[in-house]
Amino acid sequence: MKLAYWMYAGPAHIGTLRIASSFKNVHAIMHAPLGDDYFNVMRSMLSRERNFTPVTTSVVDRNVLARGSQEKVVDNITRKDAEEHPDLIVLTPTCTSSILQEDLHNFVERAQLEAKGDVMLADVNHYRYNELQAADRTLNQIVQFYIEKARKKGELPAGKTENPSVNIIGLSTLGFHNQHDCTELKRLMADLGIEVNTIIPEGAAVNDLKKMPKAWFNLVPYRELGLTTARYLEAEFGTPYVDITPMGVVETARCIRKIQQVINAQGADVDYEEFINEQTLYVSQAAWFSRSIDCQNLTGKKAVVFGDNTHAAAITKILTREMGIHVVWAGTYCKYDADWFREQVSEYCDEVLISEDHGEIGDAIARVEPSAIFGTQMERHVGKRLDIPCGVIAAPIHVQNFPIGYKPFLGYEGTNQITDLIYNSFTLGMEDHLLEIFGGHDTKEVITKGISADSDLNWTKDGQAELNKIPGFVRGKVKRNTEKFARDRGFKEINAEVLYAAKEAVGA
Repeated sequence: MKLAYWMYAGPAHIGTLRIASSFKNVHAIMHAPLGDDYFNVMRSMLSRERNFTPVTTSVVDRNVLARGSQEKVVDNITRKDAEEHPDLIVLTPTCTSSILQEDLHNFVERAQLEAKGDVMLADVNHYRYNELQAADRTLNQIVQFYIEKARKKGELPAGKTENPSVNIIGLSTLGFHNQHDCTELKRLMADLGIEVNTIIPEGAAVNDLKKMPKAWFNLVPYRELGLTTARYLEAEFGTPYVDITPMGVVETARCIRKIQQVINAQGADVDYEEFINEQTLYVSQAAWFSRSIDCQNLTGKKAVVFGDNTHAAAITKILTREMGIHVVWAGTYCKYDADWFREQVSEYCDEVLISEDHGEIGDAIARVEPSAIFGTQMERHVGKRLDIPCGVIAAPIHVQNFPIGYKPFLGYEGTNQITDLIYNSFTLGMEDHLLEIFGGHDTKEVITKGISADSDLNWTKDGQAELNKIPGFVRGKVKRNTEKFARDRGFKEINAEVLYAAKEAVGA
């Protein structure tokens, strides 16, 4: 087991809590030590929602460790059922409850005898799955629970809706720009003449899940959340699904054409080519902007991309084929789905990097010195240390990634937002010119930027004086290159002569 002080994807119970708290009138109870209930703080701080159902913690204390939970968990479930009157209570196991080997299934069965609402256990292995995998599995479990419940009661509706309709699956609380993406997807479906049957889990009522089989197809915009549910509905009811992320001009058009194919196969007669053309020419500014003189200045510039599968793959494709930017490497922390990612991005970048180690990612960025980074908040911090601009395109995220203004990443308005983000993440032509003339805000201090803190080299006074003469905006890069030159040759200190030799070695 490796101790991690920063993780790209959280533990499994965070994924389960994200799903439970996304639904309306669903309450989650977490069996964990006091302090593990930071989810409430995280959600209220990040998503800035006025009202949401907080997670209740069934605290594992010294008494539980000595005697077991006995009636404690059952009492907490029945108490919340009486106080809140939820439609569903989800008992969320944690690493602690797994270590204690407590029989949570038994707790749920006993609580269900007294509770008026439904009670279920999120059956997720907390040693095997991370936050994203657990969220996907929990959503599928809840959908199956209510489909089977409706079937047993004879309440499962037969047939499809009269007009083409869709279930949008995978929009959840704390998802990256999910709220804005949801609005954009609803607008897109309305423009295509497609009714929205359900949107899950965000804002959905669990008792409405029984009507999901009435949809003509399911749309899964994010690779990480919703695919298991879509596959279940396809196997159970024959409902086809579209899992093409409509992000960027090319992929949005491809997604719409796939939707056209799916609904026409079921009796519709639609042709969306005129719509795609009009949106590409007049709503999305991305295609026009990519051909403008401003964007041409970015052609061939180096970038790296890192994030979850959905966003990292989509941004890599947009950078390469829509904006002519050279992606040196693209990576993801979704190791469990690495084959899909490689298949998606291999032809659009020089190298594919699969890793959950933020230190390895930071060193990979420092090694290639890109003009811009597109990654998570971790890569943004790396960029600040290396003086490389970074556009945040995926979770992990901070409060600034829950914008108050409308900033979708999906659909045709999303193409505009992404193009702005990409363009503004580079140091632009006029900035390069002004930095070259004025040196920026040059403090004349030696910049010691790096990711690995293993520098054992000493700079002499004359070496430091020469380094100070180099403009501030490139000084960090020169310093790193010089130290690498010195290490490769076994030098223990760097004087002016070593600096000159290093500059000659790289042709500077």
